[in-house]
Amino acid sequence: MGNAQEKPPGSGGEGGAGRSCPSNTTGTRTTAGGGGGSGGKSQNHKAPEKMMANGTHGEKSPAGGHKEQDSPAVDTSYLDAPAGSLPPHLARLKNEGNHLFKHGQFGDALEKYTQAISGCSEAGVDSPEDLCILYSNRAACYLKDGNSNDCIQDCTKALELQPYSLKPLLRRAMAYESLERYRKAYVDYKTVLQIDTGIQAAHDSVHRITKMLIEQDGPEWRDKLPEIPVVPLSVQQQHREKPISIEMAQARAARAAQEEVVKKGLFQEALGKYSECLTLKPDECALYTNRAICHLKLNLFEEAKQDCDSALQLDPANKKAFYRRALAFKGLQDYLSASSDLQEVLQLDPNVREAEQELEVVTGLLRQSLMDTARA
Repeated sequence: MGNAQEKPPGSGGEGGAGRSCPSNTTGTRTTAGGGGGSGGKSQNHKAPEKMMANGTHGEKSPAGGHKEQDSPAVDTSYLDAPAGSLPPHLARLKNEGNHLFKHGQFGDALEKYTQAISGCSEAGVDSPEDLCILYSNRAACYLKDGNSNDCIQDCTKALELQPYSLKPLLRRAMAYESLERYRKAYVDYKTVLQIDTGIQAAHDSVHRITKMLIEQDGPEWRDKLPEIPVVPLSVQQQHREKPISIEMAQARAARAAQEEVVKKGLFQEALGKYSECLTLKPDECALYTNRAICHLKLNLFEEAKQDCDSALQLDPANKKAFYRRALAFKGLQDYLSASSDLQEVLQLDPNVREAEQELEVVTGLLRQSLMDTARA
């Protein structure tokens, strides 16, 4: 269970093949667990008389009064960024939704996308590409919030507007998989791979679902699949020629830097680079499992566990996340949980020799711990 990169699908938004904020990059459990839309809203409290209006103490002036402190300016320039052919007021809604999504405020982002979709209807906007992106981005919010049915509905609308659009296909596959509708998930993942064979997450999902379908339907499982559509060559060519986004280029550069510092054993530095990359691609499962390695090397076991928890929310069958969380539990001296995670690894893949060896060690530690407790 080394440092190999894995790419489980995520639920980022339109624009690329990575997973990040909805407008920029692609992305299972997909437990698409997510923010309930609190949006980082804070409660307003009435300030005492001697407090300033913003709730902070003023600075005393020589005259004995208070001098109001300047609050830092908030950069909202992203709101005015171009957004396809959307008129300015709808472009702002979309951009605000992207910003909220990127910062984990999925419920609030969903509201902005919904307003933009409604606004397109009211303004008579007839741009299939822009509407496809809005529906796909809203689907990402539904997926993050665990609402797989509405995610599927929005992805299907997006695909009616722009057939063979990569992200709606990928998100719908993830939603189908989370609902255990494996045949439909398989079809969508295979369609995705016709468009872009480089999406490792889709390869991993096809492999995982194939095992489930064999168990479910037996040797004739292929005969029970819906028809897999043939993606036109023109669509494949168009996708290959599409330039990558600035954010995707940044993410690739960050990934290369991460790999280099890990090879050199500079785990503290690598930790910072993984954290930086997660701000660009917050739903990249591999980033969490790889950052967990750094935490483990630095004996930050609780942080490693939290990273593995995040990875398993995105991909509940990620054996690297189970294995590294087991090591974190071992470091925290929670040998029972470590044993449970190692057994999960071996259930997913009985050939992981490292997990077998680690399970023997953890079992011995658990037995010793129980004996010590009994003697106490």
